[in-house]
Amino acid sequence: MPLLALHEVSKSYGALKVIDGISLAVEKGETLGILGPNGAGKTTLFNLISGDARADRGRVEYGGRDVTALAPHQRCRAGIGRSYQVPQPFAHMTVFENLVTAACFGARESEREAWATAREVLAQTGLLAQANRAAGALTLLDRKRLELARALATRPDLLLLDEIAGGLTEHEAHELVDELRRIKAQGMTMIWIEHVVHALLSIADRLFVINFGQQLAEGEPQAVMSDPQVRRVYMGMEA
Repeated sequence: MPLLALHEVSKSYGALKVIDGISLAVEKGETLGILGPNGAGKTTLFNLISGDARADRGRVEYGGRDVTALAPHQRCRAGIGRSYQVPQPFAHMTVFENLVTAACFGARESEREAWATAREVLAQTGLLAQANRAAGALTLLDRKRLELARALATRPDLLLLDEIAGGLTEHEAHELVDELRRIKAQGMTMIWIEHVVHALLSIADRLFVINFGQQLAEGEPQAVMSDPQVRRVYMGMEA
């Protein structure tokens, strides 16, 4: 049984159909990369998984349970953690306080448990030296790390990463990918939307490409990147 399964999921905003009948399944421990041109519907797809948007049609299953009607905080507590494309920390709180808040409200831990979780995640994501710094004063790389850390502090079984390498230098992206590789090695299931393709290819087990809200391709990363339709639509290259 897959950890996550989408069954013919669709979402429209007025007359615009953003997601059109997408079905996919993600196995426990797998890293699925999501690719597609701007406006393809990638973030909306994440919103349907995390509960930030409600599907107009279709079904979302997590751990064999129908979660289509659950609110975002209920899906978070069920084990779905998420980072956002634009980091959204509590800017006037410290890094440590951000993680304690995530652990208390996302994982429903006691304050003592949340402190232990925060310390663990700080070490895991390379943020220990920034623990007492205001989140709003961090560099972009450390804001990205904090976005990842806040998701991890909710104790997820499924981690949704929305362009977490976007805007970083090549060196910074490599640092972040190394951290994600360590997290993957611990058995974390991940779905990762990313435009920094070399970062995604270095860790993804499988790629799922969408265009105009519909599935364009799916499969082993190198095979997908060699697909003529993917090369034309995503990379602007003629077959």
